[in-house]
Amino acid sequence: MQDKPDARLDALEIRVAHQDHTIEALNETVTAQWKRIDALERELRMLREEVRNSYPARNEPEPPPPHY
Repeated sequence: MQDKPDARLDALEIRVAHQDHTIEALNETVTAQWKRIDALERELRMLREEVRNSYPARNEPEPPPPHY
């Protein structure tokens, strides 16, 4: 009878160890994804600024079309 509680306890300890490993791996993945998201957001802001600077402001009047 004594082996059953010990075996169950061992099984639970093994399960918790696997879960701890999985949680740690998931945490590393999420951390890496957030770093990538931050980098992509910075790049997007930079590209938006480049696009804004490459086109004339919209409030400026357009030059009249050439006459034929």
